[in-house]
Amino acid sequence: MSVQTVARRYASALADVALERGEAREVQEELVAWEEMFQASPMLPEVFRNPTIALDKKRAVLNKLIERGKPRPTTANFLKVLLQNQRLTELGDINQKFTEILDVRAGMVAAIVTTARSVPENAQQQLHAKLLSLTGKKVRIDFTTDPDLIGGLVTRIGSTVYDGSVRNHLQLIKEKMAG
Repeated sequence: MSVQTVARRYASALADVALERGEAREVQEELVAWEEMFQASPMLPEVFRNPTIALDKKRAVLNKLIERGKPRPTTANFLKVLLQNQRLTELGDINQKFTEILDVRAGMVAAIVTTARSVPENAQQQLHAKLLSLTGKKVRIDFTTDPDLIGGLVTRIGSTVYDGSVRNHLQLIKEKMAG
């Protein structure tokens, strides 16, 4: 079974529980913090991945981390389930799917807007309104910059890309001139 399939199953089950308890966004934030902690300390994922370390010792490490971090019970129980099923090292993939599932259930789409320079607040609001009318759904926009675009912007919503960058226009002109 692929990592994406496993991640989707765990994320979907967690979404069911977290939404039922009305704490989906809080659990999401806590899991992101746990993922960041794992990334900041490369030894942690190695401990949980290592098959020569007994499950009891891994459980003791996780319990200590839970004591220190004090996550809500839903998050703590989910982390314990992941450890028990040897999936704790896949937390990043599960978090990504969890976010996607929460967005879908909330009727929201995620958009990534890449520009050559940072976008002023009023332009961000105008773009948000435009994407809202284009998609007919709530939109969460993540802005990134890429100086290679020269100007304009590239918007990605799911698998659809709207490329209005100067770089793209120059490429199209080049292709027309080449014949």
